[in-house]
Amino acid sequence: MMVRRATPRRAIAMNENQPRGAGEGGLDMPTRHPLPWRVAAFYDRAAIDKELRRVFEICHGCRRCVSLCRAFPTLFDLIDESSTMEIDGVAESDYGKVVEHCYLCDLCYQTKCPYVPPHPWNVDFPHLMLRAKAAEFRRGEVSAARKRLTNTEALGKLASIPVVTEIANAGGRSKILRKLLDVHPEAHLPTFHSRTAKRRIGKLPAAAASPQAAGRTRGRVAVFVTCYGNYNMPQVVEDLVMVLRHNGIEVRLIERERCCGMPKLELGDLASVDRYKRTNLPLLAEAVADGWDIMAPIPSCVLMFRQEIPLMYPDDEPVQDVRRHVFDPFEYLMLRQRAGLLDTAFKHPLGKVAYHAPCHQRVQNIGPQTRELLSLIPGTQIEFIERCSGHDGTYGVRRETYAASMTIVRPVSHRAEGADVISSDCPMAADHIAHGLNRPCEPVHPISLLRKAYGI
Repeated sequence: MMVRRATPRRAIAMNENQPRGAGEGGLDMPTRHPLPWRVAAFYDRAAIDKELRRVFEICHGCRRCVSLCRAFPTLFDLIDESSTMEIDGVAESDYGKVVEHCYLCDLCYQTKCPYVPPHPWNVDFPHLMLRAKAAEFRRGEVSAARKRLTNTEALGKLASIPVVTEIANAGGRSKILRKLLDVHPEAHLPTFHSRTAKRRIGKLPAAAASPQAAGRTRGRVAVFVTCYGNYNMPQVVEDLVMVLRHNGIEVRLIERERCCGMPKLELGDLASVDRYKRTNLPLLAEAVADGWDIMAPIPSCVLMFRQEIPLMYPDDEPVQDVRRHVFDPFEYLMLRQRAGLLDTAFKHPLGKVAYHAPCHQRVQNIGPQTRELLSLIPGTQIEFIERCSGHDGTYGVRRETYAASMTIVRPVSHRAEGADVISSDCPMAADHIAHGLNRPCEPVHPISLLRKAYGI
């Protein structure tokens, strides 16, 4: 098919407020603008469509992000199959097809786009998609099934009741339940546990740690367990606590916290994100003020407190204080290692590990800390996979998007095929990669691998 592409000069002419002659990229660090989600104009449909048209025209003239997800191929197909082969040939009613396939991984902003702020074209594709999703949600265009599917807190609480757990796990294979949640018949669903992480951690022996600060780390960690950590992977949270204590780090859990809000953010339900923030932030800010660092075992939850919530509340000082003290587990451990405080007396090799770096960890700009730490373990070979798994939490299970997610994960699964173990800091990504294999496989979280290597 013949493809005609707009030039960057044409693209800049789309917006009369942008200076002519601006080139690609720049030497300045990319910046994010705060999200004006409380302002009525943020949800104005005409204004959103105008900005979508402007940004889509720039993307059409670049096409650098075509391999990242289905949003960009969808956009370019709409343009190339239109009567003009330009954005003016695409109906505004079709813009939603592009928005549907954006799951806010942020990779286009962080790794590909040369026109992000402070470039005068001011392209922030993920947050424009978020704005469009938020407007759709406010207009009542989101199904009840999707609202239920993203209510991870309620689902977890119900499914972790001992009598209900077996029914819930069996029900995950039920056609009726999958239809109720709009889940694809072949999608992999996580397992629920009645012995939640908080129930397990409460029974662990107390550690007699003498915290020692090192760089930005204070040697005292309050773990934000997360919905998924508490209800779906309690063993990983237990492993995290044991690894931290093994390295002389004092550990406690954040009590009474709620969902971090990422599932609702991806849905465009910013009111729910606000409700969760009102419960979580006082708890986290109090812990920080008392000398604790914050850690979460899920990269998406760390990203919420490190980026998305601070951009929603730019003038809230407790939010910004938490942002400065929230860590990814392996980022924290590697900071300790560089200060000579990490135990590297590993007892067991791990063999060949297909390690997938999740998008929401990569965009935090902390570097491949998990790979670096696992590489310290003798007898361990890392197959490093730096490519999106296509899961997103709900994108990989929903009826409408499951097929697209499997297309995205297929090359990732192919690279992991010959490994002894599959691992990712994002447990949902790891499950999705294993789901795409040609053989049965039970993935293992990197923290669990680290505990195994220590022999504790």
